[in-house]
Amino acid sequence: MSDLQATAATSAPVVQDENQLILERREKLKTIRQQQVDGKGVAFPNDYKPSHKAAALFADFEAKTTEELAALNVQVKVAGRMMLKRVMGKASFCTLQDSSLGATGGRIQIYVKGEDVGEELYAAFKHWDLGDIVAAEGTVFKTRTGELSIHATSVRLLTKSLRPMPDKFHGMADQETKYRQRYVDLMTDVEARKRFMARSKAVSALREFMVGHDFLEVETPMLHPIPGGANAKPFKTHHNALDQEMFLRIAPELYLKRLIVGGFDRVFEINRSYRNEGISVRHNPEFTMMEFYAAYWNYQDLMDYTESLIRDAAMKATGSLQLTYADKPVDLEQPFERLTIVEAIRKYTEAGDNVENAEWLTNALKKLGLNEAKNKLAGRTLASLQVLYFEETVEEKLWNPTFIMEHPTEISPLARANDDRPEVTERFELYITGREFGNGFSELNDAEDQAARFQAQVNAKDSGDDEAMHFDHDFVRALEYGMPPTGGCGIGIDRLMMLLTDSASIRDVILFPALRREV
Repeated sequence: MSDLQATAATSAPVVQDENQLILERREKLKTIRQQQVDGKGVAFPNDYKPSHKAAALFADFEAKTTEELAALNVQVKVAGRMMLKRVMGKASFCTLQDSSLGATGGRIQIYVKGEDVGEELYAAFKHWDLGDIVAAEGTVFKTRTGELSIHATSVRLLTKSLRPMPDKFHGMADQETKYRQRYVDLMTDVEARKRFMARSKAVSALREFMVGHDFLEVETPMLHPIPGGANAKPFKTHHNALDQEMFLRIAPELYLKRLIVGGFDRVFEINRSYRNEGISVRHNPEFTMMEFYAAYWNYQDLMDYTESLIRDAAMKATGSLQLTYADKPVDLEQPFERLTIVEAIRKYTEAGDNVENAEWLTNALKKLGLNEAKNKLAGRTLASLQVLYFEETVEEKLWNPTFIMEHPTEISPLARANDDRPEVTERFELYITGREFGNGFSELNDAEDQAARFQAQVNAKDSGDDEAMHFDHDFVRALEYGMPPTGGCGIGIDRLMMLLTDSASIRDVILFPALRREV
């Protein structure tokens, strides 16, 4: 425990009115502004350049003895948010927090003494507040308790904080406030900062892996004249100059496949997609996906590649393929299991041969609480009933990575049908911890078949299915020029980050998740 914490931890908390604290801080800023008018400094200076960060200082000097540090006489310039402060007459301690992490979460202690920094500056320092952005120059040393610190020769107020920090030992308690005011969450919770730094590392690893396998990174439109690429409800808007309805994209798929037609054999995109649907611990209306397409690949090639891709991202983000999620182990090292929908039902339920019996499945789904009219059980094919039964009984049991294969053609309008069994497609979904992480398939490149499938989707939409696809005439035209045999896959980045950071909610891995507007 640091010198500062040893005292602060024993102090009883003082409850003050937040509005009064803000008023007091505004008065302090007013005084600083007046000093600027009088030529005695700048209220918000921007000419300071730190030379070191806390994590690097601890990495380089934590193992040094007091005598070794004295002999080295290391001079440094640091800056950060003041998180703790203890004023003790002629000398004081404060702790600054910067953007580095390390063992101390980016924090380092500063020793400030009046005779070293000047009595006038020291008097001003004693009135600086927690949350202020402060600069310090001085010598690296160790205190009597052995804590690596900086003996300041000068300190400087760079930014005045007008709002008080949350409780310095407990941080923000309300979860919604953490999401709504992520900037405060990041200030006060080192685990939150670690989580988002891990996300950045994982996304960088995905990008490096793709580029390293000769994929070309591209950018495709966010505004679509026709929503397509997935069965989902789109967000609508109106483009004034074109005077036409537009849609935020629900998936980049159809544009990426146009690029395959154009002659780029391998393409990928990491970017946002939007779906005007529910919000839950697994869903956010704005989410990040990576989609990639490779000419001359099929769904088997995609599964091999996706398995390697996820292992690489996990290793670079966490340093291990043995993860823990919700206190349960997740093994990414063993080969990912591959099961058809029917095989998965047989393995994880008591259905047995009844998996091939439409009447039995219908009755079983009713017993699970599904409504015959609402869920349209009477009009479903055997394959459709199998999918629904799988979703209700098997999905949540797929804890370790499992590829579920051979989805019905009727619910896979962009996937290539199996040559031997045209009622199913060469498609897979990847499940980990009972959740879908990815969706891929051998792409349908038969223009006439694609047109027929689009028409079937239009018919479904006319019958009341508002998630069915539109007929994309330009995409059919592109296929008529000829698209080589192609495999494509989409991976939900946010869900992957939930796994890699052991986060219970998708909101924990999105910096600014969708929330109801404050009133």
